[in-house]
Amino acid sequence: MDLEVIIEWFWDFAFVLLAVALAVGVALLVHLVIFRLFRRISDKSELLPDGIINKHCRRAGRWLLVTAAVLFVVRQVEEVGPVTRGIQHALSLLFIFTIAWLINRLAWVFQDTVYDRFDVDIRDNLRARKVRTQLNVVRRVITVIIVILTVGAMLMTFEGVEQLGRGLLASAGIAGVIIGFAAQRTLGTFVAGMQIAFTQPIRADDVVIVEGEWGRIEEITLTYVVVRIWDLRRLIVPITHFIERPFQNWTRVTADILGTVFIYMDYTVPLEAIRGELTRLLQGHKLWDGKVNVVQVTNATERTVEVRLLVSAGDAGSAWDLRCYLREKMIEFLQREYPDSLPRVRAELEQKPMPESKT
Repeated sequence: MDLEVIIEWFWDFAFVLLAVALAVGVALLVHLVIFRLFRRISDKSELLPDGIINKHCRRAGRWLLVTAAVLFVVRQVEEVGPVTRGIQHALSLLFIFTIAWLINRLAWVFQDTVYDRFDVDIRDNLRARKVRTQLNVVRRVITVIIVILTVGAMLMTFEGVEQLGRGLLASAGIAGVIIGFAAQRTLGTFVAGMQIAFTQPIRADDVVIVEGEWGRIEEITLTYVVVRIWDLRRLIVPITHFIERPFQNWTRVTADILGTVFIYMDYTVPLEAIRGELTRLLQGHKLWDGKVNVVQVTNATERTVEVRLLVSAGDAGSAWDLRCYLREKMIEFLQREYPDSLPRVRAELEQKPMPESKT
């Protein structure tokens, strides 16, 4: 190879490298300016949480700008050989990927922005749980759609398989039929997840009883639901369970609930005194919501009467604590004021006459 050709090739290569470095520098500078502007906007805006765009989109935005800048420079090369074409193709694939990545992160920005406006830590959080459940499922569906479109767009860049890419983008119905035959259970689970999101038999943070376990809905995905049980265990339930089988939802409409305490006492118990003591215990108590305060005799056996204390509370956790409190205080009240009213067993002793002694 002629020395002049080598020198010319070297200078062309150095010029391309310099142009690439300059393009990367400009892209990073533009990225810095844009995201500083986004930070100021989010700091001053009441609609966006502080730093939400920088948190989710900063890295994806950097890669997108850098990739676009390098791809622009490489495509300006006049002499295109196999190596150059390979680099251009790889950069095109990376560019498509970074666009999809940024769109997916924007979906996270939208989700967290809505989450910030619908707080589930407040007492009446029904609407917040409803919105969060729908948004969580929809965001996962959007991610799946983005992946399918990205794969289709990447396939269209390859010679010979571009028809496959177009078919993946344009024939979603046919692809759905194929997927349905190949994975009917998976498709059924996906449909169940969408049904859960919009009909909402359960929502995030709902109190439920599933498989005999009491807990709260911690996470809802397209395939399964995580239930945080009262003792901090996690019950993983297929999402189809909530469509096909019965379960209890204690917060379907409201979180308030009735709690019962059963006490077994002797027939001599003064019921009016029990009613007065229950009212005294409930008045001013932070766990009682002030709605229900009832004392009823619900059963009577040959030895005891069954007395039910019926009270109300704002949520299931408060109802449980209130029931335990009332049970303890009522037992103390009976022991202190009416010990004879505690359950007891009666027995009659029959004294037989003494036989007459013989003298």
